[in-house]
Amino acid sequence: MLTILGFAMIATFLVLIMTKKMSPIAALVLIPALFCVAVGQGAQLGDYVIEGVGNLAPTAAMLMFAIVYFGVMIDVGLFDPIVRGILKFCQADPMRIVVGTAVLAAIVSLDGDGSTTFMITVSAMYPLYKRLKMSLVVMTGVAATANGVMNTLPWGGPTARAATALKLDASEIFVPMIPALAMGLLAVFVLAYVLGIRERKRLGMLTLDEALAREPQPEPETVSAGTGTGTGGKDRLRKGAGASASGTGEVSGTSTGGTEHEDGDDEEFQGLDPDRSTLRPKLYWFNAGLTAALLTAMIMELMPIPVLFLLGAALALTVNFPHMPDQRARIAAHADNVLNVSGMVFAAAVFTGVLTGTGMVEHMADWVVGAVPDAMGPHMAIVTGLLSLPLTYFMSNDGFYFGVLPVLAEAGAAHGVSPLEIARASLAGQALHMSSPLVPAVYVLVGMAKVEFGDHTRFTVKWAVLTSLVVLAAGVLFGIM
Repeated sequence: MLTILGFAMIATFLVLIMTKKMSPIAALVLIPALFCVAVGQGAQLGDYVIEGVGNLAPTAAMLMFAIVYFGVMIDVGLFDPIVRGILKFCQADPMRIVVGTAVLAAIVSLDGDGSTTFMITVSAMYPLYKRLKMSLVVMTGVAATANGVMNTLPWGGPTARAATALKLDASEIFVPMIPALAMGLLAVFVLAYVLGIRERKRLGMLTLDEALAREPQPEPETVSAGTGTGTGGKDRLRKGAGASASGTGEVSGTSTGGTEHEDGDDEEFQGLDPDRSTLRPKLYWFNAGLTAALLTAMIMELMPIPVLFLLGAALALTVNFPHMPDQRARIAAHADNVLNVSGMVFAAAVFTGVLTGTGMVEHMADWVVGAVPDAMGPHMAIVTGLLSLPLTYFMSNDGFYFGVLPVLAEAGAAHGVSPLEIARASLAGQALHMSSPLVPAVYVLVGMAKVEFGDHTRFTVKWAVLTSLVVLAAGVLFGIM
């Protein structure tokens, strides 16, 4: 019964948010509460929620101060040269912009933290997508999938969890997987190229000067999740969103769904305005050094990530804006994003708390593992890779790697499949995992990009599944698993 109710709860949640019948925050809270009562454990709902909140509180704190930190870095102009460089490379070509999104997300993902990756990527690319009226779900889909592949780095989380759960060395899992992961990253770049070509056909292409010289229009813009070719692309492109060079001083606000309005675009596109009051050119190298030190400390795990971002945000505010009114203004400028993302994380705590506390996750995992035919025993590595797609999407990485993976490894060992092969195969589903509703970082992505989570899910899941299958197939072909 718990197995059926668990799958029913997840299905209900996904249907409601993808059809936009409920907001993600409301669905994350009300649906699990209803199912908790349905399984007869309503009296324990409070305990489950408190436990879930306790588990995710460090993540919420990290996201809160990371948003403030990177928001300040955007305000003071740290990323302005990156935006200028990307703009020059892209030459207002949608194909180059989408490929640039994939490359930038992959490079920044080397820090091992999805939230940081999405904040930097969206900060740099959002103005270009808005200015050219490109589909924002293309940006979120490509960024999430690229980060998912790179999330398999030993310091990214999944590899370390697999090594810990199976008592293996992380390098023995990761190093042989590099060729397969490289094929997955190549698949992301090919996907970005294809989507970019389709965007180019839909919208047309401008020169750099034309892109920068367009005048703003007050007309509403529909952010399409599709990639139809259409006609009149160049005419549509000339309905620009601001005459200043693109960039973003403030990327705030909550996810507003598929419809964007041009109101406020003049403010949003001041990121490269050389005269904006928040710029701190004399402190550029201080800010660059502080950011590099912060990311290095994260990778080396010198301190917990929430503490690092808390200290970094406090230091960045104090040095760049020593006057209290200026500090309050910067915090207020990013308060919408902080509230939206942290609220989403605590709402997700209700979902994960109920899913785990009621035993639904355990019963679902046991049912899935038990459904594997004995004849598939010698191919448990492939089975593990295939199961990693839905299981890491519908449950947390902790739940999968510490709850399900040991059972799969034990079943594989009975048929002569080594735990190393099982561990490597378990990484295949990470490209899809990064778009899971249980991953807090994805709410940073859709929130800053102002895209509905349901739109992002509908667009991204199919491409993320394809990328994960490429990683799995490459692993099999290279004899890694």
